[in-house]
Amino acid sequence: MEKLERELMLLSRHQVLARRERDPERLERSAYLLLSRIDTQGPMSIGQLAEAFGLDTSTVNRQTAALLRCGLAERVADPDGGMARKLRITVEGGRRLAGDREANQSCLARVVAHWSPEEVRELEDVLVRLNRSAEALEGRYWPRTEDGDMRPACHPPVPQEPATPAP
Repeated sequence: MEKLERELMLLSRHQVLARRERDPERLERSAYLLLSRIDTQGPMSIGQLAEAFGLDTSTVNRQTAALLRCGLAERVADPDGGMARKLRITVEGGRRLAGDREANQSCLARVVAHWSPEEVRELEDVLVRLNRSAEALEGRYWPRTEDGDMRPACHPPVPQEPATPAP
């Protein structure tokens, strides 16, 4: 576990340094995470975001206030008719998020440029497994669009029954 802990610490260090040093206009880490979650799940209230990230609502309120001030998110009525207003990404927020994702993916492509496609897929699979294991322990699941996995933020996955052909 010592080696795993050290390597994960180093991995997070590389991402933080790359974010700040290469382009000071890139989104702050909290903004990137909040916008990514809203982008994946759709409009969310402050309470839903706090629950999804396991944070105090006052912390999320401060972070989302910064998004609102910068024009990266906007408050909208709950599309489902609920009482709480929700946060939705603005066009500018979507543009900035897409730019950051593109920059992150470009950096990752350089890091694994000499890896085979099979090695990249293996790393992806292991990281998904690691993240899902951590999510299961916390009881907070991150929806993954590639899986069609759009369950609410803090509910465990629902086992899918195989489709039965119609008679």
